[in-house]
Amino acid sequence: MLNTTLIYIERDGKYLMLHRTKKENDLNHDKWIGVGGKCEEDESPEECARREAFEETGLTLGDLHYHGIVTFVSDEYEGEYMHLFTCSDWKGEVKECPEGDLVWVPKEDVPELPSWEGDRIFLRLMAKPHPFFSLKLCYEGDVLASSDLHFYGG
Repeated sequence: MLNTTLIYIERDGKYLMLHRTKKENDLNHDKWIGVGGKCEEDESPEECARREAFEETGLTLGDLHYHGIVTFVSDEYEGEYMHLFTCSDWKGEVKECPEGDLVWVPKEDVPELPSWEGDRIFLRLMAKPHPFFSLKLCYEGDVLASSDLHFYGG
């Protein structure tokens, strides 16, 4: 299983969303997601989140809010442990992204964008205060076949 990060950068009630249109052989092709990517060897999820956000957006992230871990299981793609963050503490100017188009989208509109079905589950969780969570999402093709949610602490 890969370790990856997924970061939703916040500003004025909006998330900076990435419309994945430019990368070849992209399992997220034409979907709208947060920014992020694969953890490198010896890199913590927080270090990965900051590096990936900078590479994809040009923004330098400050304090991160670590919401939970998403276990992505698929009959077509390699599995992932996705470390899920939001960040409203950042500096810089948004640059062009080599993987797609970056757009500030009102948070309430994000669940309506074309994305993975399971994203709507964790976006709903992130919209309200919740303890740290573990969410397992099992896909058959692009269809969410099952999900399992657990909360920890708080």
